[in-house]
Amino acid sequence: MFGMGPTELVIILVLVVLIFGAGKIPELGRGIGEGISNFKKGLREGSDDKLNTSDRLPSASDAKDAEKRA
Repeated sequence: MFGMGPTELVIILVLVVLIFGAGKIPELGRGIGEGISNFKKGLREGSDDKLNTSDRLPSASDAKDAEKRA
């Protein structure tokens, strides 16, 4: 994983515990998890918007097509 061995991962874990404290680690994990789920939700909503084309703004090609019909 990223060229890191178990020794490096243990050192990073110890540093995180020293910096944030053991009590803050669950809060950090929860915040990261919520951020990831909100990001995924936003991606899903964005793809749903693309599927619903009736609400989209007219594009330049739509204007050209309207001019041709007129």
